[in-house]
Amino acid sequence: MIINGVVLFAVLEADLGPHRVVGGFRLLRPVVTAAAIVPFFAKGLVTEGAGLALEIAGVLAGLLCGLLAARAMEVYRSPRTGRPVSRAAWGYAAVWITVIGARAAFSYGSVHWFPTQLASWMAGHRISGDALTDALLLMAVTMMLTRTASLAAGARAVLTRDPATAA
Repeated sequence: MIINGVVLFAVLEADLGPHRVVGGFRLLRPVVTAAAIVPFFAKGLVTEGAGLALEIAGVLAGLLCGLLAARAMEVYRSPRTGRPVSRAAWGYAAVWITVIGARAAFSYGSVHWFPTQLASWMAGHRISGDALTDALLLMAVTMMLTRTASLAAGARAVLTRDPATAA
C-alpha cells in the first residue's frame, strides 16, 4: 500500500495540470523514487519458472499501463518560454487512479477477501509470495519509468521540431 500511495502521489503531483515544466528534476525524481523503493520492497527476483513469468508479466503490464498514461498527456512547446511543458487532465489522472486502485484492491483482497484462493493458486503454480510482491513492485516501477521515458522523448521531440527556437 505504501508503494501505491507514493507512486500515485508523486506522479499526480508532478504531472496533473497545464504547463508543467519538463526539466531535469521532473525527469530524475521518478528514477530516484524507483531507486529508493526497489531496495526496500524487492524480495529477490525469481529467475525461473512461473515466478519469473509472473515478474515478466508485471513488467509488461507496467509498460502497457505507462504507455496508456503517457498517451493521455500532451507535451508541447511553451509559447512563453519556448521550453517543453506538458498538460495532463482528468483522463491522465483516471488512468493512474484506476491502475493504482486496482493494485491496492488486489493487495487488500489478497489478505482479506481471497487469501485461501490466492494461496491455492500460488501453490499450484509454484509461485512464492516474494515473486508476487516483486511482480507488483515491478509493475508500479515500470509504469512510472515508462511515463518518464515517454515524457523525456516528448520533450526531445518538441525541441527538435523547430531547432531555431530550441534553447
